[in-house]
Parts: sequence; C-alpha cells; structure tokens
Amino acid sequence: MLQLFQNVKSGELKLVEVPAPVVRPNNLLIRTTRSVVSAGTEKTLVDFGGRSLIGKARSRPDLVKKVLDKARKDGWVNAFQTAMSRLESPMPLGYSAAGVVLEVGGSVPGFSPGDRVALAGAGYANHAEFLSVPHTLAAKIPADVSDEDAAYTTVASIAMQGVRQAAPSLGDSVVVVGLGLLGILTVQLLKANGCRVFGVDLNPEKVELGKRFGLDDGHPLPPDEAASAIEQFTNGRGADGVIVTAATSSSEPINLAAEVLRRKGRVTVVGAVGMSLERDPFYKKELELRLSMSYGPGRYDPSYEEGGVDYPYEYVRWTEQRNMESVLQLISEGKLQTQALTTHRYSIAQALEAFQLLKTGQEPYLGIVLEYLQDPPLARQVKVLDSPALKNGLAIGFIGAGNYASMHLIPHLKKRSDVTLVGVSNSTGPSARSRAEQFGFEYCSTGVEEIVSDAKIDSLFIATRHDTHAKYTLAGLRAGKSVFVEKPLVRNLEEWLELDEFLRVNKSPPLMVGYNRRFAPLTEKMKSSFQETSPLQILYRVNAGPITKESWTHSSEQGGGMLISEMCHFVDLMIHLVGDVPTAVHAQSAGLTNSAQENRDNVCINLRFGDGSLGTLVYSTLGSAGCPKEQIQVFGGGKTAILSDFQKLETWDAENRSQAHQSRVRDKGQKAQIAQTVEAFRKGNWPIPLEQIMEGALAVLAAQESLGSHQPCRLDSLRKVEASKEALAL
Repeated sequence: MLQLFQNVKSGELKLVEVPAPVVRPNNLLIRTTRSVVSAGTEKTLVDFGGRSLIGKARSRPDLVKKVLDKARKDGWVNAFQTAMSRLESPMPLGYSAAGVVLEVGGSVPGFSPGDRVALAGAGYANHAEFLSVPHTLAAKIPADVSDEDAAYTTVASIAMQGVRQAAPSLGDSVVVVGLGLLGILTVQLLKANGCRVFGVDLNPEKVELGKRFGLDDGHPLPPDEAASAIEQFTNGRGADGVIVTAATSSSEPINLAAEVLRRKGRVTVVGAVGMSLERDPFYKKELELRLSMSYGPGRYDPSYEEGGVDYPYEYVRWTEQRNMESVLQLISEGKLQTQALTTHRYSIAQALEAFQLLKTGQEPYLGIVLEYLQDPPLARQVKVLDSPALKNGLAIGFIGAGNYASMHLIPHLKKRSDVTLVGVSNSTGPSARSRAEQFGFEYCSTGVEEIVSDAKIDSLFIATRHDTHAKYTLAGLRAGKSVFVEKPLVRNLEEWLELDEFLRVNKSPPLMVGYNRRFAPLTEKMKSSFQETSPLQILYRVNAGPITKESWTHSSEQGGGMLISEMCHFVDLMIHLVGDVPTAVHAQSAGLTNSAQENRDNVCINLRFGDGSLGTLVYSTLGSAGCPKEQIQVFGGGKTAILSDFQKLETWDAENRSQAHQSRVRDKGQKAQIAQTVEAFRKGNWPIPLEQIMEGALAVLAAQESLGSHQPCRLDSLRKVEASKEALAL
C-alpha cells in the first residue's frame, strides 16, 4: 500500500510502498477513502523536520531535557544512540480520515465489515491506503454525510473540544484568534451554540473568509487595532471568552486574549502558541486560562485508545469518540459546513504535491483532501532488495524492530559474515520498510506468519512487546526454527507451563533469551574470580530511577510490570554467577503508598539456590540519578568482587590482594551476546542452559507470587499448585 511519512532527522517526505497493517484485537482494519491534511499540526511537523539538529533542539527544549536525563542515567553514548534512533524512525503523517471497514478485531463491539467510518488519531488515521484504528477512535458515518465531509471529523472534534473547554453560554461574545481550518470550524460550532463571534487573524483574507462561515465581525492584526474593534463589538464590556486556534511560536495571541477579555473571562488555548504570559492583565482581571487536549477525554490514555476501554457515559459524557459522533451529527443536520472548506484535492499518489503546497504556501489554501483508490491491493509483505545469496550461516527473520533492537541487536547481526538478514516484521508499514532499508533485509512485513513460515529462515529473533513473546517463541520452535527472544520469556505461569510442556515433550531447536548482562566482559572477569567457589552471597542493587506510570511496561496485558519485564535480567545474572538455579524466593515490596504499582517498583527479592548460595536483589525507583544504576557485590571463599555499572570492577582475593579493572565504555554485553548466540545456533547448541532459562523465568513468577502472599515461595510449589488445579478440573 502507499503511505506518506517523514524522516524526522532529514525532514524528507516520502510516499512509499509499505506492507498493509494487520488488524489487532481492539482495532478495525480500514480501506481509506479520504484523509484531510491539517494545515496547522502537519505544517508544524514538516517545518520542524526541515530544521537542523540545532534548530530542532532549540525548538523543543523538552526533548533536549529528556536526552540529558537519559545521559545522566545511562551514559552519553547510550543517550546519543537512542536520540539518533528516534530521529531516524519514520513518522507517519495524518490524523483525520474516513474509510470503509474491511475487518473487525476479535473483541470489537458495534462495527461490521462494510461500515463507513470517520477515523482519528496520530499514528492511526494516517495518509495511507489501509489503516488499523482502535474502535474507540472510529465513528459511523450517517448515510447523508459524504466521505469527504466525514474526513474532517477529527479536525472538527479538536475544535469541538476547545469549545467545550471554553464552555460558552447562549448569547456570549467570543473571540476566535486564528482563522485557519481549525478556527473556521470553531466559528461554526460557536454559532451553532448561539454565540456572537468575532474573528482575528494576521491575514485579512482569512477574516473575510470567516465572515462567509458565520463570523459576526472580525479584524486583522495588528493587536491594537483588533483590540479596539473587539471593544466596539462588545460595547466596551470585553469578550466573555477567547479561543486561540492560531499556530505560532509567538505569545502575541494569548496576550491579546488577556487584553480583550472582560474581568473573570476565560481564554482557551487550542492551537500550538507561545505561552509567555503578561502577568498584569491575568492578575488584575482574575482571568481563567484553559488548555484543550486534542479531541477530548481518552486522548493519550493507552487503556482507552489501545486497550479499547471506554469511559462510563454517566461520568465522562464527552470522549474522543463521542465528540466525533457529535460532529458527524452536526454535519448531517447542516449546522457544520465542511465540504465548502476544501480548497484543494489530490490523489494519494500526488501527496507530495499537496505537502509542497503546505510548505511553500504558493497559493491560498484551507482544506486539503487526499483521495484514494477504491480497490488498492492489500499486501502485508513488500520486497525491498533482490534476494541475497544465503551465506554459510544463519538466515534470520526479525519480528519487532523497535529502538532497542535497532540499536543493540540488528547492527551486530548485520556486521557478521555468517548471517543473512532475510525478513523483518514490525507493527507499522513505514517502520518495517525503514528497518529493512536501513539494515539490508530482503523484505519487510507487518505480519508475523510471513516470517515464521518462510522456509528460507532458520532462526527467529523476537523483540516485540512482552505480551507476544511466549506466543511467538512457541510458534518459532514449532516451525523448527531456533529462537532468540528478548526478555521476558513469559509474563505468567500459564505461558511458562505451556512452553515447559513443549520443551519436555519435543526435541526443540535452541532457545535463547536476551539476558545480555551475563555476556558483558566485566561480568565474565568477575565470574572467573569465583571458579569452583560455593556457596556465594550476592547483593545486586539497581537504582532504576523514576519510571513513568503511563509506560506500557506497567500494563498487565502488555508489559507485566517491572518485576516481569526488567527484574528478570538481574535474577538471571545472579543465576549465571552462582552456576545453579533458585529453589525458593521471598519477595517484599516497600510500603510507600496505596499504589500497588509504585510499591512493586520498589522491592527486595531474596533467592536461595540449590547449592546453598544466597542472592538479594534490591530494586528501587527512589534513589538519586547521580548514583550508579547497577552494582553487584559477590562474596565467597574469602574473595570479594564489586562491579559498578559494567564499567568498573574491583576484586579482592583470599590473600587480601586487590585489582581494579576499568572500561572506557559501559558494555552490558549486547555484542558478545549476539556473537555467542550466532555461534551456538549454527552448531545447534543452547547459548544459556535450558534449566537456567526456564527456572530463572519461574523464579521471577515465584517472586510475584511471594509479593502477593507475603510469604516465601518454593519454585516446585508453583508446579504443584497448577497440577492440583488440573486434577480438580478433571
């Protein structure tokens, strides 16, 4: 399918053939018929992409701060690599579209194939021939509303949410600052609400246009002239409300709003504008400032948008989806004119021309609509390169090529002469195509089956979100392929038992989990200090720092929480150092708040091993970012070793002699992990012993059980509990 996206680093716009999306459980698969180019948001993105790196940094100090925070936490090299990886990632454009439902995800209510729908969402309702959109971001189109009219629904919903935030009363005098597409829609909604509306814009032609769409009066800038006209419009009383829909880095619009409002008036910011406020008018008039969040409640909430969990109607009357439905109803009733907004139409094949108009402004424009073919081919695999000659080594298929995989896994594979990169699958077409071109894969796909069933591929690498790890691992092993899967291997006991049963019953190809820390050079040097030494005592302290509560890793459905998704790393490293597996686990969480999530991010896990060794993991989000993130202390046989952040190792032997080893860079073992995995897979060997892989995963599940029961948990008890359940079921 054709899709438009932007390279954020270079600013280059591309219209490229990419694989079509796969419908997800909470989504609808859509054939797009129309999409609208946002003259505000998308022009801002295009302008941002065209800036130099320094220009990007100056315009987005919030992103610079994130890079600096990561540098303090993980080092400058890692922070730079992460920033560059994100800049290289393709950014799909578009967020307001209409189309026809082709397929309905398994748990989606209220939609059927053939339904015409309006679609919303950056990252979902893009300029592409096929879309996979959460059902909470779709609304059915009334029979008397055209697809072109419906394609404006999302942009109009942004305007509607701004009006809802402004909360005007019947007869209020409201000023709209910025009469682009969003401003004209806002004008119409205010008029439908019974308001008197005054419009302000830098361009006199847009003021005249606004009058054709319902403005009672208007005036172009400069501010003093506009303010004088507004004073006359309101009979010297001041405006009841101001809605700012302009898109500018200047703070002039918001300060003009403060000047023209009456006392205790309200300014609502919808557009992206400067926010350097002049204090006096806000203070002396006791003005209220509100910001409008995109299309309405539900925006930026993963449980609503990705999980499909709607808000209760009784408590949240207007959500994103309900705003969309309201907009469509107004269009159907003729109270919101959208077709007259369209000044330019292009086919999707001419999308670059449409954005050239947006960039240059070579002629006046307002609504720019992209039109799509009625029957484009639906292909989920796209060939990128001619089929390479298979090398005498591994033929690899990659499932999930996000930032981590693109920084720490695929580059090490690409450099090897005994590896052939055959196919790569990613969740979106542009990202799949971009990774294929970047690393030299033969083809890209948005499906998993295409990779798993490819007879040319003998080894799978899986780096998707955690809820798919166990499923894709089993699929690969059943297909007779060796499998490398990023941690965690499983999220729950059910997944562990299914995998354990397969491995016990079948002669399985090698399986590897991405526990890279055991392969770090200083880890190996530390382990060699304790050869033939047993038992050991290990204290592993992780100063993780604050973890965003909104992160998908906290989701029980996708991530499993930090214990499952992150702490498994540290449990595995202790297993590696001891050379034996745990038999019992006792975990306790800090009693910080009533938030179970926050408490479980701050835990102490004690492990008892079969040889009598003890391991303690202290994982905390409460410490200073200035302190090293990870420190491992090992004691045994009169010897001690302390490893700090995989960069400095200190050892003391039984004769009290000490040694220090310092590395220039922080090496957590990713390169060595790939090297040993490839060598092992080529020989049909397991890079990590099967017992350590499975018992390590079970130990983490035992820690989770212990946190819930507040009691120690033996690993064999988990198997017995499940066996008892099966017996009762029989």
